[in-house]
Amino acid sequence: MVQINPSILSADFARLAEEARRVGGPEGADWLHVDVMDNHFVPNLTLGVPVVESLRRATDTPLDCHLMIEDPDRWAPQYVEAGAGSVTFHAEAAAAPVRLAREIRAKGARASMALKPATPIEPYEDLLPELDMLLVMTVEPGFGGQAFLDVMLPKIRRTRQLIDKHGLELWLQVDGGVSASTIERCAEAGADVFVAGSAVYGADDPAAAVQALRAQAEEAANGAAGTCAH
Repeated sequence: MVQINPSILSADFARLAEEARRVGGPEGADWLHVDVMDNHFVPNLTLGVPVVESLRRATDTPLDCHLMIEDPDRWAPQYVEAGAGSVTFHAEAAAAPVRLAREIRAKGARASMALKPATPIEPYEDLLPELDMLLVMTVEPGFGGQAFLDVMLPKIRRTRQLIDKHGLELWLQVDGGVSASTIERCAEAGADVFVAGSAVYGADDPAAAVQALRAQAEEAANGAAGTCAH
């Protein structure tokens, strides 16, 4: 199942509640991607727990919180309590990723782990059963609007192969530079959850942009599946 998660990093921060609703609805966003940055793990500062709490009250779309922060072992559970339905921590920042993933799940959210572009997937193969989603960053985390890194496509493929090898129901998310010109390559490589920022919020009709991206990804994924079947 293809899922589209618009990133509010590209939305108008002065009107977040309205921006969240613009991508909602029956055919709209599957999740709302919330980028949390602390100006330590990444060189940018965005928002925190109070804003997530407010967003949870403002939209029916579930929140997918991506924590680009130091010490996620301490902070991630608070985002579940704030209303996040999925919480992503970075492998490079977590001291005890298995324990953290289990704590996130125990509190009732989906547990996800993110990898920066230079971080390989292979050392984390044994951790995959502890996760509900794996995020492969397709830009360096920290800022929206960056160009997609094509060199990440083989890593997406290797990650999909590991997921399939273990027979896991694990979502594979990509984040960074996802747009109409890149989403098909990501879907063909095996990604099924797509974070799109400016490609959605930079459009005249963000909800229509979500639908168009989903259709592109579904067609590419179906094409790739058909090729594999032969």
